[in-house]
Amino acid sequence: MPKQIGTVTHWYDKLGVAVIKLTGKLSKGDEIMVQKGAEEFEEKVESLQIDHKAVVSAKKGDDAAIKLSQRAKEGAAVYIVK
Repeated sequence: MPKQIGTVTHWYDKLGVAVIKLTGKLSKGDEIMVQKGAEEFEEKVESLQIDHKAVVSAKKGDDAAIKLSQRAKEGAAVYIVK
């Protein structure tokens, strides 16, 4: 079972960026799954920012912004996929 590492708190449609409130560690290069109800997709983290600054990893409690190829709904769960 994948481990939940956060929840989407905001989606910027024009930028294709999701803000995630982290409950675990997230690093650039991680494979994640975004899931809300029956909708889910997997993606590799290629862009990770905190306060508009590029970072390599983010920790529990951070609000991390990641660029996604698909829309992530607010309230969607974010999981690390091993």
